[in-house]
Amino acid sequence: MRSNPQEPSTAETPHFSEITLDRDDLGRILRECGDEPTFEQCTFSGEDFSNFDFRAARFTRCNFENALLEHAELARSRWLACKCASASFRFANLTEARFVQSDLNNTDWKAAKLASAVFTGVKLTGARLVDARTLGLSFHDSLLIGADLRGLSFRKQTLEGLNFSDADLSDCDFRDAVFEGGSLRNALLRNSRFDGADLRSVDLSGLRLADVMQHLKGTILSVEQAVTLIGDCGVRVQ
Repeated sequence: MRSNPQEPSTAETPHFSEITLDRDDLGRILRECGDEPTFEQCTFSGEDFSNFDFRAARFTRCNFENALLEHAELARSRWLACKCASASFRFANLTEARFVQSDLNNTDWKAAKLASAVFTGVKLTGARLVDARTLGLSFHDSLLIGADLRGLSFRKQTLEGLNFSDADLSDCDFRDAVFEGGSLRNALLRNSRFDGADLRSVDLSGLRLADVMQHLKGTILSVEQAVTLIGDCGVRVQ
């Protein structure tokens, strides 16, 4: 540990701020400080915290860039304005976790438990969520550009401001979902299902009429979207 942590403010809610922690330091803190620790402006970047128990921990403006959190216990954890680019959450338990306004670009969530987790205002560009357990998972006003989301279910969800541009949405389930803004620009839609989905406010740039016919059957589109798709085929609508 490259600077001394503050003493916990109370026995019930231990609080640490503006410190840099390695695996040994953090392991000792978690053993000694009790449940639900709070970390503010702390640095964890580049360290291996695999298999650690962070259950119900609070992180505010912390840096976890390139950190390993594989198989970690992070259920009910809270993350506000954190930097976690290229961190690995593979096989971690993040049930009921909350991420708000955080940089999660290029993170890896393979086989992570994300049941009832919520991501709001986050950047998940290039993130990989393959084989994650996602019952009740939700995203709001977030960037998922180029993300690997294969097999995720968004069925009957209201999707607010989600940018899926260039994302791999193969085998995803969007049946009866309502899109409020957002983008599907150049998204890969192989075997995805959109029956009953409302796409009237979505940016469909880069998709061709053939894509719609093959992958977006049963969706609700606006007149403007339909005219644009037909126009891309060289047909004039007057």
